[in-house]
Amino acid sequence: MSAAPVGVARGWLSGLGRGARETLSYVWLLGVLLLFWQWRATASPSPFVPPVSDALQTLRSEWFSGSASQLFLSEIFRDNAFASLARATQGWLVAAMVGVSLGVVLGVWRAAWEFANPVVRFGMSVPSTVLLPIAVVLFGITSSMNVFLIAFGSMWVVLVNTMDGVRNIDETAMLTARSLRLSRFRAFSRVLVPAASPHIVTGLRVSIGIALILMVVSELFAATEGIGYYIVYNQRTFQYRKVWGAVFLLAFLGVALNGLFALFETWTLRWHRARGRGE
Repeated sequence: MSAAPVGVARGWLSGLGRGARETLSYVWLLGVLLLFWQWRATASPSPFVPPVSDALQTLRSEWFSGSASQLFLSEIFRDNAFASLARATQGWLVAAMVGVSLGVVLGVWRAAWEFANPVVRFGMSVPSTVLLPIAVVLFGITSSMNVFLIAFGSMWVVLVNTMDGVRNIDETAMLTARSLRLSRFRAFSRVLVPAASPHIVTGLRVSIGIALILMVVSELFAATEGIGYYIVYNQRTFQYRKVWGAVFLLAFLGVALNGLFALFETWTLRWHRARGRGE
């Protein structure tokens, strides 16, 4: 065998081993906790906290028992998870658009920030969940109520991160744009937004977790379908294995969504990382 294929194989195995070690360094504690949970629940059975294996089995049978033509998604998944994800997506998109737009305005226009500062601080200080009764009165038990609560609670972190990103832009970049006599639109699209994008993307990523939390909380108390509704229904009927199966589903969805957004973040900010390596 020639040296070139051997070298390629060794490099591939080395990279694979390095990736495995990095993955293990992230998940080892979670694995230990799950093993302890499995041992404790098996040694001291409880109807309220089943073993991890039972919860995962329920997760598979309840949510991923569909046919291959349906991507193994069960009817329960299609009826509840799709409804929840649709609400979370709509609320998050509204929060992203409003948060980024207002953040840019408040970051550029100092007088507007001084005027709106008390409102922003007050909105950030109010727990979004306490608005649930008011939202139910305004919208009723509808998806619009869930979307409103998700959007309201997720908006603030996007707004503040965007505003901070815009206000902390290097003045040299803006002076350069003025010296080149760029139009306001070109300066906005070519200088301001790219420079503030790391802060904006960070706010968007954090808001995903907030949106998922508010999605579940709003469905626990006011919904006729969704993962939160499924959890509270099975809790009331004392089917705790189904409750824990849904909890694991939420965990997997959260990891998957953050992983997808991490790929988007890597693609969006590739120029920023390339510049950092160059410096």
